[in-house]
Amino acid sequence: MGASANNATTLPAETDVLLVGAGVMSATLGTLLQMLAPGLRITVVESLGEAAAESSDAWNNAGTGHAALCELNYTPEQPDGSIAIDRAIKINEQFTQSRQFWATLADRGEIDPDQFIHRTPHMSFVSGANAVSFLRRRYAAMQGSPVFASMVYSEDPAQLREWIPLMMRDRATSEPVAATRSEEGTDLDFGALTRMLLQRIASHGGETFFRHKLVDLTHLPDRRWYTLVRNLDTGRETRITTRFVFLGAGGGALPLLQKSGIPEGRGYGGFPVSGQWLRCTNRDVIEQHAAKVYGRPALGAPPMSVPHLDTRMIQGKRELLFGPFAGFSTKFLKNGSFADLPRSIGTGNLVSMLGAGATNVPLTKYLIGQVMQSQSDRVDALREFVPTARAEDWRLEIAGQRVQIIKGDPKKGGKLEFGTEIIRSADGSLAALLGASPGASTAVSIMLDLIGKGLSVTSASADRLREIVPTYGKAVHTDPALAARVLEETSRSLQLR
Repeated sequence: MGASANNATTLPAETDVLLVGAGVMSATLGTLLQMLAPGLRITVVESLGEAAAESSDAWNNAGTGHAALCELNYTPEQPDGSIAIDRAIKINEQFTQSRQFWATLADRGEIDPDQFIHRTPHMSFVSGANAVSFLRRRYAAMQGSPVFASMVYSEDPAQLREWIPLMMRDRATSEPVAATRSEEGTDLDFGALTRMLLQRIASHGGETFFRHKLVDLTHLPDRRWYTLVRNLDTGRETRITTRFVFLGAGGGALPLLQKSGIPEGRGYGGFPVSGQWLRCTNRDVIEQHAAKVYGRPALGAPPMSVPHLDTRMIQGKRELLFGPFAGFSTKFLKNGSFADLPRSIGTGNLVSMLGAGATNVPLTKYLIGQVMQSQSDRVDALREFVPTARAEDWRLEIAGQRVQIIKGDPKKGGKLEFGTEIIRSADGSLAALLGASPGASTAVSIMLDLIGKGLSVTSASADRLREIVPTYGKAVHTDPALAARVLEETSRSLQLR
């Protein structure tokens, strides 16, 4: 399915909802709003010539259905040696809501699961005595929650050779190794999902305008927004009045949030981190690995740079990636401008930007090291996962840009955060999405929370939202029977069995 077929030609003078950015976040919110209020007029504007070409594109993200089954950075070790799993549980609950939303659409015949989601084992892999001890304690802590009941653990090299033969071939036997594995993991093509959701929006009266960019917006006294949208091909500018604006333009959301002038956005800044992958080009090697395997991050590395060897399904074809390797660019988008970062700094966020810079020296050193890496250095890092890796079987691919959140802090002046955050105006007429991972995997939960707080165009009761996501407002991780039932039902609807 291609959203380009839905590209409208004449911008409306008025609309109920203006979604900025044709990525998975806007597409998810637009779909939810249509389901809750079918009469809403929805308009999507996208500066590029196609949908999902930035962070949502399959080659620009890991495609992991982030459910905390394998990501070690979601389960930090505490000073007393215990393992905190609160964040892992929260992310798993959020992904469960995403599965239910997609299952509802699949049951209605509005999306095809085989086009975007596939069952792929999720694994954590470590080596060395200290790391093995950590993983063993992590597994024990997670077994106390029913949402991680499918996870299994092994320190047996023979078992690991069955699970990950490519990684275990010619590996030194003197060093202890361990892994956890969950068969309930998934791989997602968020680009394909986005295009299907935009097709669904179009079939219910919505419109998508490619090569159109929001360049200015003004808050009117009646809570509406007076926006200026530019056609990037002709230069023509059109004024659109709308009741609600969603800034879901990835790294491009921050400059627009600053232009909006809402007090809730004051003090926010952004720090861009670029991504790179090693992509396997040897089909024989690709077929020897069938899992998403995450390791431990390097000291000072941002969460988005946790190393992993990733089986992907992209356009119906299995692929294999390793990385990501971080880099630095002042662009806020892969297709952005090198002036993005300096233009984003002003009196409103200067203190928070300086404070975050002063307290994140390890990150700066890490990024400098990553930028200085050669292809040989990257292959050496790969060989920690795949000892037999040959340089000629892998090529470098440039992934997407991620703009990490910088916000004010009363003690430090500013702090850098690595999550995803919605900034919402007090009157519910504007919302902006900032941040990165886990991002797309938790898009449904993020948008349900936004709708639950109230928007200028709609409100929805918990009962109404449960028609779309049955466990909305419920804690799945405290109810083993509910957790098992939801997993089984969504697996059936999404063809994961």
